[in-house]
Amino acid sequence: MHDLLLALVLLLVVALSLIVARILPLPIPLPLIQIAGGFLLGAVFGVKIPLDPELFFLLFIPPLLFLAGWRIPKGAFFRDLGPIITLAVGLVVFTVVGMGFFLSWLVPVMPVAIAFAVAAILAPTDPVAVSAVHGGSAMPSRLEHILAGESLFNDASGLDIFRFAVVAAMTGSFSFSQAVGGFFWVAVGGIGIGVGVAFVCGYLLRWLVRLGGEDSTIQILVSLLVPFAAYMAGQSLQVSGILAAATAGIATHYTNLHGPEMSTTRMDRRAVWNTVQTVLDGIIFVLLGEQLVRLSGADLAGARFTGPWMIPLYILVISLALLLLRFTWVWVSLYLSRLRRSIHSFSAHFILVSVVTVAGVRGAITLAGAFSLPLLLPGGAPLPGRDLALVIAMGVILVSLLLAGFALPPLLRRLPYTPQLAAIGDEKDARLSAANAAVQRLTALRKEVDGDWENKDIAYEAIDHLLALYRRRMATSDDENQENVWVRARVERNFRLAALAAEREQLFELRLRREIDDELHRKLVLEVDLVEASLISKD
Repeated sequence: MHDLLLALVLLLVVALSLIVARILPLPIPLPLIQIAGGFLLGAVFGVKIPLDPELFFLLFIPPLLFLAGWRIPKGAFFRDLGPIITLAVGLVVFTVVGMGFFLSWLVPVMPVAIAFAVAAILAPTDPVAVSAVHGGSAMPSRLEHILAGESLFNDASGLDIFRFAVVAAMTGSFSFSQAVGGFFWVAVGGIGIGVGVAFVCGYLLRWLVRLGGEDSTIQILVSLLVPFAAYMAGQSLQVSGILAAATAGIATHYTNLHGPEMSTTRMDRRAVWNTVQTVLDGIIFVLLGEQLVRLSGADLAGARFTGPWMIPLYILVISLALLLLRFTWVWVSLYLSRLRRSIHSFSAHFILVSVVTVAGVRGAITLAGAFSLPLLLPGGAPLPGRDLALVIAMGVILVSLLLAGFALPPLLRRLPYTPQLAAIGDEKDARLSAANAAVQRLTALRKEVDGDWENKDIAYEAIDHLLALYRRRMATSDDENQENVWVRARVERNFRLAALAAEREQLFELRLRREIDDELHRKLVLEVDLVEASLISKD
């Protein structure tokens, strides 16, 4: 009962944070509001939430990484795979080495292997926090995709290095060749497991559809289970479960292409996953706020410097070191990349590098990794510097969120134009191709009406009406006139949405006056909702 009550309290705080974010006059990032809510839970109401790292990983990380992999634009991801790997692997290794030696100097009592383990959990960026903190300032799509791809895969590289460092600390031995080979194995194995689980589940669903038709409930339930299946399969085979979950999300997109789903399935699944993401993201930041209460009681034993104000100073110094390491790596890698050729001024280069640096927000992975540090050494002695490592991890998360929340929007407004990769295909051509396919199908159906068909006049009238709509869309190939066609389509869409809103309002009035019953009311409102959803859908 206690655990159930804590879960309900967390959900309540998340719901309240969403309300507060909407009514506040200032655009404060939602994660900061949720952290404040969690801090109030611990500091004011005395709520203490035990955080089991393994349970945290299992419940939160796989679905969030799966969803990030599913939604990331695949064409942009694979075309920018080079910069993404540079950040997701190269920058993580660079950060671990630099921060590992710095932490071992800053906290002499902390073993070198543990210092590198702490550096490994500070290296990954959060896959969801960046989108929540850059405010109303639009981020260039290519840059946003690169940052999303980085945060999607640097979790796996950082945590795998963390695991090797912890093993070295516990056993007292380390082999560089075995670590490199092991890292390669867990990465390749995780990718293979993720792809395999996604395709097995995808084709199993297609087989069920052929047997008994499509059931939206089954489709959505399986999509919710896929990330957990991939993660647990990867963990059981001693490969990267995190990378398996992320890869399963990417692969699921391709399995869906081989068996188009009903529109209701896609709409319902989108709504379910949006809710899941909002809840999980919110709970993570609320938990972080509740855990921050322990900052005041942290033990600085074994640190190089001690004093009443040393904890915030430690956090600021380490956060600054992380920023400098990230800035240096991004500056050099951008200078050596092809993108550098299109940036002709020092100030433009500096602002772009600053944006990428500040956008390196830490979050859930860092928090979970910090709490998974072992309590004891093999001899039974407490792990030196563990409490300070926890404080540092939570403080770095908070500082990175604050910095991104307040510094990223003005930096984005000053960001110079960055070239975009050419899109695969053209939206206008794709729309025309789809409309042409619809015309061909309707024309074929009109010929079928000539046969044994009831109510031929009504069928002809309906088909001719639809053909007129599609042919008007395809009326001209002239660029200027064609642009007018799309402008007119957008205007018609807005008027159609207004008309649908009027329909819905009238249906509610009829129900309130008891001129229709609730069953008919639900049916008619659902029809209006489905049409409206098709007009405002972003996917």
